[in-house]
Amino acid sequence: MKHARILHNGQPVWGILEDDQIRLESGEVIQAETAHYLPPVTPSKIIAVHLSYRSRCEEYKMKRLPEYPSFFLQPPTALSAHRAPVARPAGCRFLNYEGEIVAVIGKRCTNVRLEEALDYVRGYSIANDWGVHDFRHADRGSMLRVKGQDGFCPIGPVLVDAADLDSNDLTLHTYVNGQMVQEGHTGSDLMFSFAYQIADLSRLITLEPGDVLLTGTPANSRPVEIGDVVTVEVGGIGRLENTVVELDRELVPIGEQPQVTAATLHVALAMPEDEAEQRVGEYKSLSK
Repeated sequence: MKHARILHNGQPVWGILEDDQIRLESGEVIQAETAHYLPPVTPSKIIAVHLSYRSRCEEYKMKRLPEYPSFFLQPPTALSAHRAPVARPAGCRFLNYEGEIVAVIGKRCTNVRLEEALDYVRGYSIANDWGVHDFRHADRGSMLRVKGQDGFCPIGPVLVDAADLDSNDLTLHTYVNGQMVQEGHTGSDLMFSFAYQIADLSRLITLEPGDVLLTGTPANSRPVEIGDVVTVEVGGIGRLENTVVELDRELVPIGEQPQVTAATLHVALAMPEDEAEQRVGEYKSLSK
């Protein structure tokens, strides 16, 4: 079953997506094409994994694959929805998409065994884990400025019951202006299964109902431009679409400012680290 949360008559309401219509709990029917979608989750925390797809590690030309996943947190204020704009701050050039599958926790989860971990999943959705890598030098790797900005975590359009999907057989595609740019399969490309990630996290961090786990992105995350439309599609769930806009305000001129560093080029363009070190001056001069 596909659960949608929309804004209707000024209030958030839940409904069931059936073909091209959303049937609300009241019985009223709304056309899916014209619905104002809200995130189908209300998490106390958003947790994301750094590297989980083999293709992404190979793209970085890593000498060896990671043995274990590593994670970071995003603030709930980063949460956004299907069709909501994603705003690139002024002075930034390297805003990257990252198509991901979302696992949503359904019941309190703490120190669970691997074989039981999926029993705690309420359902699955789609995310685009946006990151502005002009802030890659800031925050000592916490990713707060890179990934935590307002609206940088759109999720949707629906939440699909876990029982309706096989988490080890999901295919993800990302499109920029209709052209496919990412492809990944959870059975063949994912190094750390959803169950593994949940069990690993729950050893030390209690996951509450509604909490969100972004399970990683495959190769070919790249920067996009103002006006680009990015769509993430997962079979059995749907299509999440967002348009890139320019942030409608200037940032207060304090704290770390956006800049192009070797780390920016390495991550945003999947450029080898030694090449990024050599070419960072070239990219800095282009930004002046």
